[in-house]
Amino acid sequence: MPAPSDVVFAEVQGDLCGHAGGIARAADGLAAKKRIGLRLPALAALFVGPGALAMLGENDGPSMLSYATSGATYGLGFLLPFIVLTFAAAYVVQEMAMRLGAVTGRGYGELVFQRFGRFWGWTSTADLALTNLITMITEVIAIRLGMGFFGVPAWAAVACAVLLVAIGSWAGRYSSWERLAAGLAVFNLLFVVVAIVARPSAHDIANAMATWNPLPKATVPAFLLILASNIGATVTPWMLFFQQSASVDKGMTRRDIRHGRQNTAIGAVIAAVTGCAALVAATPLFNHHIDMSRYQGGAGFAEALRPIIGAPGAALFAVGLVEAGAVAMLTISASSAYSIAELISGAGRSFNVSPAQAPLFHATNVGIAVLAGIVVLIPGAPLLTLSLNANLLATILMPASLVFLLIMSSDRQIMGANVNGRTKTVLGVAIAVLVALAGSAYAAVGFLGALGIHPF
Repeated sequence: MPAPSDVVFAEVQGDLCGHAGGIARAADGLAAKKRIGLRLPALAALFVGPGALAMLGENDGPSMLSYATSGATYGLGFLLPFIVLTFAAAYVVQEMAMRLGAVTGRGYGELVFQRFGRFWGWTSTADLALTNLITMITEVIAIRLGMGFFGVPAWAAVACAVLLVAIGSWAGRYSSWERLAAGLAVFNLLFVVVAIVARPSAHDIANAMATWNPLPKATVPAFLLILASNIGATVTPWMLFFQQSASVDKGMTRRDIRHGRQNTAIGAVIAAVTGCAALVAATPLFNHHIDMSRYQGGAGFAEALRPIIGAPGAALFAVGLVEAGAVAMLTISASSAYSIAELISGAGRSFNVSPAQAPLFHATNVGIAVLAGIVVLIPGAPLLTLSLNANLLATILMPASLVFLLIMSSDRQIMGANVNGRTKTVLGVAIAVLVALAGSAYAAVGFLGALGIHPF
């Protein structure tokens, strides 16, 4: 990779040496007086922020469907504590992204562009754009499935999904957008209620968490698919772009790093609990040997659960899917808008700037939602399969983003005293290696299978 130029170091160090609001933020109309603690009561501020929204946004449609598929296919066992492990990994990664944004005053895409050059900057953004489009399609699918349970036509559900993103974009302030997303994210807890309604065995849950057993009874390709999908459900490229850029947009500086860590940790804990709840909620389908392939074209898991846990529980699951897709649409579309606008010199890149002043940012934010909505309305699309493979794609593309993040957050010339310590570096490298191995293993087995070779 190309070595960083002296100009880049000078610019970043300029941010470090006294611009509390951040040089890069000034062009977007942010003021240093917009301190986090002045916007919300201290306790509420711990739950509202880029870290919590990144984590709860990643409990999106395909993620909750992936967790539910794990429960419906394999029941309680290995995958339950595995979900907790992936969120612990997500915290390590997202804390680095938050710290990098707070220290440098630059978004992830912009910093990659400056640190590694135009080729890697545009490549990372192109990868994100592809992954985000596919993921946005699955978010619209989740909203369509959830609203379809209540008889809402597909076109109306898609229109609501797109309208939500437009409302967030036209709110006029980052704080308004953040509160809209946070207000919706509260409903992620509905999966906990559904899990309770499903009446799981407390003994089986405790045994799974303590022993990581029983192991899934599946073929190697099927197991690798669900494993990679669950990894991609918690550690994804858009989260890096979003949290780092949103931290900048929020006005975070080095003084806010402790708050950012707390916010990210709280989000990780809540998201892990609700992710596990989605798996637990779907285990009655495993116990009753329900074939989920019959429900791909309709209201999905909620419809399949209704005769087992009752209409109220199924309805809550459906509302939870709508929430999961809605919050993710807001955060993922924002990550796309940030990443593209950050590569264009002089382009506005903030929710604090009006659409007239930042046309590229807002057009990207709404445009990706419109495009995803159009694709979802295509008849005969394999909805559940597409949702699972969206997470798989994220797993395959994530290692490169992690490498860039590790290099930048470990660079003392960029980070100063906030550079990664040895423990964080080791954990980051381990996570990158494990994610790469998961994606590569599934790809290799799938390739061999396509050639008629079945090694397992």
